[in-house]
Amino acid sequence: MPATTRTTARKTLRRGLAAASALPLLIGALASCGYGSQAETADDRKAGAASGSGAALSAPEVRIGYFPNLTHATALVGLQEGLIAKELGGTKLKAQAFNAGPSEIEALNGGSLDIGFIGPSPSVNGYVKSKGQNLRIVSGSASGGVKLVVNPDRIKTLDDLKGKRIATPQKGNTQDVAFLNWISEKGWKVDPESGKGDVSVVRTDNKVTPDAFKQGSIDGAWVPEPTASKLVSEGASVLLDEAELWPDKKFVITNVIVSQKFLKEHPDVVEAVLRGTVRTNEWINADPERAKASANAALKAETGKELDAKIIDPAWKSILVTDDPLAGTLKAQAEDAVAAKLIERPELAGIYDLTLLNKVLKESGKPEVSDAGLGAK
Repeated sequence: MPATTRTTARKTLRRGLAAASALPLLIGALASCGYGSQAETADDRKAGAASGSGAALSAPEVRIGYFPNLTHATALVGLQEGLIAKELGGTKLKAQAFNAGPSEIEALNGGSLDIGFIGPSPSVNGYVKSKGQNLRIVSGSASGGVKLVVNPDRIKTLDDLKGKRIATPQKGNTQDVAFLNWISEKGWKVDPESGKGDVSVVRTDNKVTPDAFKQGSIDGAWVPEPTASKLVSEGASVLLDEAELWPDKKFVITNVIVSQKFLKEHPDVVEAVLRGTVRTNEWINADPERAKASANAALKAETGKELDAKIIDPAWKSILVTDDPLAGTLKAQAEDAVAAKLIERPELAGIYDLTLLNKVLKESGKPEVSDAGLGAK
């Protein structure tokens, strides 16, 4: 990675960590700027149910949402292996798969979902749209798993991207913001609304990006896993792993969020779920191969199809499950969206409440994690 890029990444992260509550904050038209995943929701959402044994906690059931993809490995494995349900005693666990951030946020805000695994952009979007009233981030879940992959016949170096057509999942989503920020660091110009400029940013649903690549209508893509490895299996090559742009090679890709109402009324249930996610992450890190097989089995149960080894093997290696929400990187990602002129500066103070997570971590003999000054008072 070029030294200038490393320096900029460090400055970006330091900016996100320093004096977060003292920044001049403006509530912007976040939703109209597209900050957050807007992929279409599946018409036929599958729902699962599981419960542990023993007495129920303060709620008879807890409804948990997640996405059927590898960056939600904690949810996939935790549900598949019963590791989350086990911590709930007699409280019933109802799981529901979503294909889009906005639909999961809508379910949380509408009261049909209590806890969700979700990316940083829709987390910020949901928090700001509700003026800080509807959700809290209570844990991290995953880092990494985003790559720039390209047609090696057309692009051999990073400088070759100028003049090419590169796909991102959607205008203003997490990967789109990261790519626009990278383009800006190169000194190139792109209109964030149209995607036109020195590089053509083509907003394309991840489900159709592989076909667009095969047809030659795009030259590459800045996308999450397993889309990146799917493209590589069809002839693309990895030009850049986004982790290389971040200090310690870590950045948030999945959070655990909770309805503020549910958190207030049922903290014991939220704590039990977090105990389950911490145990799940331990389980995954202790036996990655077995965990990978478990995640693939969960994907097959949800989608009807498991991932080929040539796709899941490299994808799995690039994703780190973690309890740490990497709060400083979420702040930096939001600042990058502001710099890209996709959103106005959001008020993020209070988006985190890591009290229960840190309690669970302490009881497990693990170090506490930071909210980067963005915790609830």
